[in-house]
Amino acid sequence: MAATADPARPLLTWYDDHTGERVELSGATCANWLAKTANLLVDGSGLAGPARAVVDAPPHWQTAVIMLGCWSAGLSVAPPGAVGPEVVFAAADRLSRYADTGAELFALALAPLAAPLRHVPPGATDFVVEVRAYGDHFAPPSPVRPGDPATPEHSHAELCRAAAARAAALGIAPGARVLVDLTAYPDPRDWLLAPLLVGASTVLCAHLDPARLADRTSTERAMMTLPPAR
Repeated sequence: MAATADPARPLLTWYDDHTGERVELSGATCANWLAKTANLLVDGSGLAGPARAVVDAPPHWQTAVIMLGCWSAGLSVAPPGAVGPEVVFAAADRLSRYADTGAELFALALAPLAAPLRHVPPGATDFVVEVRAYGDHFAPPSPVRPGDPATPEHSHAELCRAAAARAAALGIAPGARVLVDLTAYPDPRDWLLAPLLVGASTVLCAHLDPARLADRTSTERAMMTLPPAR
């Protein structure tokens, strides 16, 4: 992942203008969350490739580290509602649809300061509580190969090529800092994978207040915005 070349550099900055939340993750912090998630899957749940994970959550910094952790552990990440998952990570208000799947269920509060859920749905585990117990470094039991499935439709190599194509189409330059309006770009290929693949860092904005865009672009030293500023 090109964007981890400087682990101290801000890699993913998260804003939610509804809650006033701001979270900044360096490359090292992202790597720690990724490793904890992968260790949770491999050591805690006994999963490895080609097991299938469903991630049913809106764009969020926790969604990002969960998806990356799944791929690091060799799991295929399927879209919401996909059949046959071995594990599901879902926002708490979406979890009930997976109650009869037989999958291991992890509930996401997606709350400020990574706060835990006040009430964990029956049959589920609170992700942010559980994942903290796992190690900050991950050594995969077997290497993830380019031809292994990353999604039900794409191998890791194919997904990387698709992300590179999106980065080119969106005009994301290597090393750029990109501010993303998540309402306009909810696809993780756009807000997560395309920037990472070219070594860009992101400022992810949920419920973006247009009145704050100019100041935020300046404060975060963003070189470009998605959609482009008018």
